[in-house]
Amino acid sequence: MRRTVVLNVVGLTRALLGGSRTPHLNTLLATSVPILTITPAVTCSVQATYLTGRLPASHGIVGNGWYFRDLGEVLFWRQSNRLVQGEKIWHEARRRDPSFTCANTFWWYAMATDADYTLTPRPLYCADGRKLPDCYSSPPDLRDRFNREFGQFPLFQFWGPATTIASSDWIGRAAMAIEEQYRPTLQLVYLPHLDYCLQKMGPDGDISRDLSELDQLCGRLIDFFRERGCRLILLSEYGITPVNRPVHPNRILRQAGFLSLKTDLGREYLDPATSRAFAVADHQVAHIHVREQRDIRAVRELLGSVPGVERILDGEGKEASGLNHERSGELVLVASVDSWFTYYWWLDDARAPDYARTVNIHAKPGYDPCELFLDPAIRFPRLKIAGTLARKMLGFRYLMDVIPLDASLVKGSHGRVTDAPDTGPLFMTSEPRLLDADTVKATDVYGLLLDHIFRE
Repeated sequence: MRRTVVLNVVGLTRALLGGSRTPHLNTLLATSVPILTITPAVTCSVQATYLTGRLPASHGIVGNGWYFRDLGEVLFWRQSNRLVQGEKIWHEARRRDPSFTCANTFWWYAMATDADYTLTPRPLYCADGRKLPDCYSSPPDLRDRFNREFGQFPLFQFWGPATTIASSDWIGRAAMAIEEQYRPTLQLVYLPHLDYCLQKMGPDGDISRDLSELDQLCGRLIDFFRERGCRLILLSEYGITPVNRPVHPNRILRQAGFLSLKTDLGREYLDPATSRAFAVADHQVAHIHVREQRDIRAVRELLGSVPGVERILDGEGKEASGLNHERSGELVLVASVDSWFTYYWWLDDARAPDYARTVNIHAKPGYDPCELFLDPAIRFPRLKIAGTLARKMLGFRYLMDVIPLDASLVKGSHGRVTDAPDTGPLFMTSEPRLLDADTVKATDVYGLLLDHIFRE
């Protein structure tokens, strides 16, 4: 076996490479090909495809979250690997060689797993309402060691308005420490920083500094793992394209009488179980759950006329796209290139749910990229944050309600297959003889990873 490291540089595309900002990444450009990604081109679905060699119809990860029908709840960003149906790459690798080991360093679904070593973000949710930055590891002492040596995992710089390169740098240092201590056969390393910058500013925005910082981090990791004799794969999950039109399918369904809401303390909350139809929005893809078969046609006609909706997948369309799984909606919307889907259902911002203005990825029944912004309507946001943090430090309950409800702030999105290969994901390798195709299907990444481990 040949030890292999996979650097997952989220959002990286060929269109972003080749200039003076990315000298280290450019060294792998000669051995790179586009990845023909899947629908939906979102983190959890793509990673599951890479690690199983299967489409969502088989592995069941139809998005970053979905409607759990047995619970009657929409849940995003669950962390159990048992949600990924079928075998993963480490099962096949162990059959080939029982001495194979795998480290999952921040790829998703890193809990309740039989990978050998895992590390993933996991905040502490205290009984008094506080959310404290932390991570989860297996074995457990890795978490304590890394928090001691590298500082507490910078959760609030991993996701939210304060996101910086610091979280990816922390993950990179942890990956090198795992290599030094365990020497795993395969290590999966997640570097998300570029993804968040591109969603905030779009690929046409000023991301020069962020791209340069990421390139420097990748350069350190490339040199470190090469010096230790590891084969190196660098890939991405999707490309992010400019957007200027948020689409609100739940508001449209509400106004047409399909959506049910529950009002608590003057605020409106989605009631999925009693809704005739509702949307689970996830970037540029939205699963539409329709309770009664007789309503499907009317819902399709309603949403099919909405500007920004490029395609609607029904049973036949889901099968052709590899999305015909019980977790999928009866219909699946795909946005046009300049559009994306919000989860919003309220018509008056004063009646938005209490979590809407907070960073709360587990409570929201849909993906919310506005969590990357501070509300520009707040005159002195730093003062407000400082006051809220003071309440937190004193042990009082608090609400960090600083997130805007203006979806037009978002400048980049993903989820649909990009129109041009240069703006989509790519596969790069230190082993050119193992890459003999002009393009790679997302389902073929699984085999390429095994080739890097087992082929000479």
